[in-house]
Amino acid sequence: MPQDTPESTVEPTASRLSANAPQASCQEGGHAVERVDVAIIGGGLVGASLGAALAELIEHSGLKVAVVEAAPMAPLAPSPQEVAPSAGEDDAWQPSFDARASAIAAGSAAHFSRLGVWSAMAAKASAISLIHVSEKGRLGATRLRADEMGVEALGYVVPNAWMGRVLHRRLAELPLDWHCPARVERIEPVAAGHRLWLSSGSVLEAGLTVLADGGRSGLKEALGIESDAAPYDQVAMIANVAVGRPHQGVAYERFTRQGPMALLPLPGQAMELVWTHEKGSEQRRLALSDRAFLEELQAAFGDRAGAFVKVGQRHVYPLSLVTARETTRPGLAVLGNAAHALHPVAGQGFNLALRGVIDLVEAIEQGLEAGQAPGSAATLAAFERRREADQRNVVRFSDGLIRLFGIDQPLLSHARAAGLIGLNLAGPLRRGLARRAMGSER
Repeated sequence: MPQDTPESTVEPTASRLSANAPQASCQEGGHAVERVDVAIIGGGLVGASLGAALAELIEHSGLKVAVVEAAPMAPLAPSPQEVAPSAGEDDAWQPSFDARASAIAAGSAAHFSRLGVWSAMAAKASAISLIHVSEKGRLGATRLRADEMGVEALGYVVPNAWMGRVLHRRLAELPLDWHCPARVERIEPVAAGHRLWLSSGSVLEAGLTVLADGGRSGLKEALGIESDAAPYDQVAMIANVAVGRPHQGVAYERFTRQGPMALLPLPGQAMELVWTHEKGSEQRRLALSDRAFLEELQAAFGDRAGAFVKVGQRHVYPLSLVTARETTRPGLAVLGNAAHALHPVAGQGFNLALRGVIDLVEAIEQGLEAGQAPGSAATLAAFERRREADQRNVVRFSDGLIRLFGIDQPLLSHARAAGLIGLNLAGPLRRGLARRAMGSER
């Protein structure tokens, strides 16, 4: 399934969350050291999802959690229950035409439902009823249908700002400590976990520190955690486009000689475009007028989605397969893009990260029941066992898909076309691919 833009495009929207008064037990350079069980570094979609998933342990087991977010956040409006329905800001909330969005697999939507936040997210979500996979210049296509799987949707597309808004509103209901805007300027292992010095002057000592900052802060490198990077020598051009006819909830994934393309359904007759370019070749298209750009997009994609009639701002991101060599240490876990950055067209990145959130929370919960602290070696080893196979399989699947369709050889191209035709005819194989796209098969 086509996928969201990189984590760096998340648009944070939140207020200062309700917080417990810091409990100081010692002094560090004139500052009280606040001890917490879990410190989440990064309040974007992955970090906020983790905070929301820890709600039951926070509320019923007394787990003390802190969230550190570097980006300043706008005030959060009161929830619809706090204002008259006619004045509810949620009813009037609309993303701009250029707002970024993420593809949420059906399995991820089910997780958000268990957290009690999906009904709010779904209010602004676009359902994916069909995924259409094809290769330009070759016969054959594969269609993955929600009705064939007996589900309402294969997935959903949700504006990042709205998803963040809903998650931050849930965090605002929890008794956790919110440090925003604040950066972790220094991090050091200590006997009880890690000590964090914040730009705000606060000092935290966390039994478990979770890096959910997208890997952009340099904290991984400061801790000596290395990553393996395999550049695709490609960039992703991201933009929203309007189409001349209803998209009917169809998501498209199309492979071309220059790289894969994806279109995600958005509200109305808008779609989010992810267009892969060979590195350096994107500059010419960035400079095109809107009309010329739409003409080239139409020629590259074809008429399956109808006529492209409008394009918004164009953004470009370099693409690499990046995997951290370590995702756990005693007192430390790495989640999201900090742990793995995948090709966005493969449609797995955020959903893989969210399954990591689920597995970490389950490991923490089971560890607490066994008398283990959240940052204990036993708890994090259990988490690592849960994640290993899923991450390995998804990385192989997404990377293999991109590289397979990137080989320009006539015989292989014909074989791929035959495979797409065969996959569309073979019900069990097609349904297996659909289950992976839905996030219900690891």
